[in-house]
Amino acid sequence: MPQYARVFQSGNSQAVRLPKEFRFDVDQVEVTREGDAIILRPRTDHGVRWASLRSALERGLSDDFMAEGREQPEEQERAGLRDLFK
Repeated sequence: MPQYARVFQSGNSQAVRLPKEFRFDVDQVEVTREGDAIILRPRTDHGVRWASLRSALERGLSDDFMAEGREQPEEQERAGLRDLFK
């Protein structure tokens, strides 16, 4: 069952008073819009994101990664396109 929150003005900004069950334990949240939905997520430290990427790169790829090669489409000839890059 959905819960509802009150929307109000706070200075020049719009604010939403979240019900107690939806409170965050952080100082900042990430705000994104997907269609007509506004999504709030705890803000993550970018350093953590980069560390995660670095860790994945250090682990490397499995031995069978792209073992069969990459399917590359045939080169396309498009009339007039080659002239644009002369």
